[in-house]
Amino acid sequence: MKLSQIKEILPKLDNVAFQLEDGSMVPAHFHVTEVGQVTKSFIDCGGTVRKETTVNFQLWNADDYEHRLKPAKLLAIIALSEKELMLEDSEIEVEYQTATIGKYNLEFNGEIFLLINKTTACLAPDSCGIPVLKQPIITASCTPNSGCC
Repeated sequence: MKLSQIKEILPKLDNVAFQLEDGSMVPAHFHVTEVGQVTKSFIDCGGTVRKETTVNFQLWNADDYEHRLKPAKLLAIIALSEKELMLEDSEIEVEYQTATIGKYNLEFNGEIFLLINKTTACLAPDSCGIPVLKQPIITASCTPNSGCC
């Protein structure tokens, strides 16, 4: 989800809620402790120079059980961050700590925001010897045990 998308969604909500992929909810008393822009410059395993920019939200839980972040407050934090940091309309990456600090992509299911686990991948499989998996070809004459698929 890009920054512009969350800005369109927030005014339509009464509350801001986040859910992890395992179904557990980020406690309702969370704080957004950071909104920033992260630029990562790197070289992949194939030698290609790359640059990636994300907007980073950091969620944190305190012992402040009465705290509830409302959509208007989060919009105000985003607006200040855009003004002061000149944020780009980039993909949002959320940092949230369970057992360790996790990084998540952000999606919306129509009611709540979903924290989707980020994964790693080889960016240059053709350069570093990673075999491309071939999809099996299944035809009408292909039967189990025939050796054709």
